[in-house]
Amino acid sequence: MKKNVGSIDKIIRVIIAIVAAYFAYKGGFQNEWVSYVLYAVAIIMLLTTFISSCPLYSIFGCSTNKNKED
Repeated sequence: MKKNVGSIDKIIRVIIAIVAAYFAYKGGFQNEWVSYVLYAVAIIMLLTTFISSCPLYSIFGCSTNKNKED
């Protein structure tokens, strides 16, 4: 996979993942499916951070990665 996630984008994704996981764990939502969705968002954000590739970026042809070698 082509790396298309830059360093600042990675930091933002980790922050979003932490916030989503926190609200899923401590949120106290009426419907428990909201917690499952937030956990899924957290997992997807962390996964795309670790592999440095976002499928949606590939579909739309954008990249936040400044390295042209990757």
